[in-house]
Amino acid sequence: MEATGTDEVEKIKSKFMSAWHNMKYSWVLKTKTYFSRNSPVFLLGKCYHFKTDGTYVVLHSVQSYPAGALEISGSVEEFRKDFISRIWLTYREEFPQIRGSALTTDCGWGCTLRTGQMLLAQGLMLHFLGRAWVWPDALDIDNSDSESWTAHTVKKLTASFEASLTAEREPKILSHHRRGTLKRNCDANEMRNEVYHRKIISWFGDSPLAAFGLHQLTEYGKKSGKIAGDWYGPAVVAHILRKAVEEARDPDLQGVTVYVAQDCTVYSSDVIDRQCSFLDSGEADTKAVIILVPVRLGGERTNMDYLEFVKGILSLEYCVGIIGGKPKQSYYFAGFQDDSLIYMDPHYCQSFVDVSIKDFPLESFHCPSPKKMSFKKMDPSCTIGFYCRTVQDFERASEEITKMLKSSSKEKYPLFTFVKGHSRDYDFASSPLREENDLFSEDEKKRLKRFSTEEFVLL
Repeated sequence: MEATGTDEVEKIKSKFMSAWHNMKYSWVLKTKTYFSRNSPVFLLGKCYHFKTDGTYVVLHSVQSYPAGALEISGSVEEFRKDFISRIWLTYREEFPQIRGSALTTDCGWGCTLRTGQMLLAQGLMLHFLGRAWVWPDALDIDNSDSESWTAHTVKKLTASFEASLTAEREPKILSHHRRGTLKRNCDANEMRNEVYHRKIISWFGDSPLAAFGLHQLTEYGKKSGKIAGDWYGPAVVAHILRKAVEEARDPDLQGVTVYVAQDCTVYSSDVIDRQCSFLDSGEADTKAVIILVPVRLGGERTNMDYLEFVKGILSLEYCVGIIGGKPKQSYYFAGFQDDSLIYMDPHYCQSFVDVSIKDFPLESFHCPSPKKMSFKKMDPSCTIGFYCRTVQDFERASEEITKMLKSSSKEKYPLFTFVKGHSRDYDFASSPLREENDLFSEDEKKRLKRFSTEEFVLL
């Protein structure tokens, strides 16, 4: 009886936390973000430019950015469509209880896990859909509904809190189908893309069975000394994502692997080993790789000398974004304009969506508008992500990024390095042979403990 009472207190407490965070952050969604008409805008390798007439045109020459940056032409709607098509993962409430806790929301503690999910989702979108894909219904999302987000938030949370007091336990599912769920005439390729669009989102669902959902990620976090409700740093999340992809059993995910840099070093042979494997038949099988590099962009504060490098990274077509933020808040950085970073904010608490049902609503998984933040406000602790489909892509990316690191570094040592050979050649890392039930090696556990004590606290 006492345990039941404790659970009720925790649930009521989580309701207040959800209400507080939504009141605190929901205004951000209806705050307009202004972009300069005179500067290029980069979004995960694609470049747009404002003209005085308000349209986007192709930027034919950007001398300060790498040749790998994609050049496209288009309208304002095409930029919006591209941004909205990225998968947005935020705080959720009223999802199934996380094992070992009374938590049914990640409001107030799960923001870095959410930004990590967004980065991984972008990598999977590149793998299954390609960078040119955009969601056909993206422009149907309107961030200026007749009822403001804040008013909707207050009503929703009030109803949710009242339900908790009257013992109502049915989770509320978003019902914003609107035009996005209408059947459309589309070709086989578009239908195939929409299947993968939904499948990728379902892998991040807030249920115990979702491969990259919060429930699974917190389970892997326990191996590094974290429990649900703790704060996670970008480096710890990088290792959790790697383990989640390794343990994923969906056949579609067997062609993807994740590599996490060790002490700011990417060992090329280790990456290639993860990409190349042999089937039982003896034939070679190649996997795509998502490379995660935890770094610090300075000491107590971000060093402005790293600005050009970060901008260069976000202008690469194979960049999948940055898990970062500012002190006490984690953001998913996906682009920039001038000295401001473009990001998606996970701090908006939305209702649980059951992704196991057919034609579940997609609107709440796509952000209606981009936000900007000055680079100098960025916390120095972050994780950078890249996607390489083939070994050749990895070799090309490592050469290009190495040149960028050398040209942008004013320090004696670059932010991180690519070196030839295996980590074992440099007396790092333990044998890959581990016990089945031990998800992290002793070396990894020590590294994760160090990361969890050094990184900023996220509220």
